[in-house]
Amino acid sequence: MLYDCRTIADRDRGVAAAVEAVKSGELVVMPTDTVYGIGADAFTPHAITALHHARDVTNQVPPPVLVGSRHTLDGLVYSLPRAARELADAFWPGALTLYVEHSPSLQWNLGETGGQVAVRMPLHPVALEVLREVGPMAVTTANKVGRPAPATADEARDQLEYAVRIYLEAGPAVDHAPSTIVDVTGEVPRVLRAGAIPLEKLRDVVPDLLAPEA
Repeated sequence: MLYDCRTIADRDRGVAAAVEAVKSGELVVMPTDTVYGIGADAFTPHAITALHHARDVTNQVPPPVLVGSRHTLDGLVYSLPRAARELADAFWPGALTLYVEHSPSLQWNLGETGGQVAVRMPLHPVALEVLREVGPMAVTTANKVGRPAPATADEARDQLEYAVRIYLEAGPAVDHAPSTIVDVTGEVPRVLRAGAIPLEKLRDVVPDLLAPEA
């Protein structure tokens, strides 16, 4: 089912249907502040497996986790470094992904994480509505591997078809720039991937932030 979230009635129905699907262990496609993402409940192993199969992923690289509030991050990590807290306070919701050490007590199976996970709070009202209802979701680009990242839910449906239960359409994605990824697991935080938020802005908050390795 595809819901056009640009109309109030369809948006309400679509968000409710997406929440139900995620809680049932099924897949949804929703807009983010970059491109459209395919998502599943981060704590439902068979849903994570279905997400990999839908995208034709064989190596099962752990997907990033999206959250609906800044405070959710505190529940996912054993000890949140001060730099991570300051960056999240400054740039969330937005195009900043934090690579953190997740709490060993979490009952999830995202793949071979090595105890670490990429977490982001997206700046998109539809995504935030869903995330605030269902909690952390494993979300990655809603495309088959090797095919273009979709700018609309309709484009995602052309690729993923019936592997996804609910598609939430909110119009074409405006910003295709990837999120900036910052690794805060070491003694000094480092940019792993340059993206939508430039290094200079990040250093306004964390002056000793290291640039990406050449």
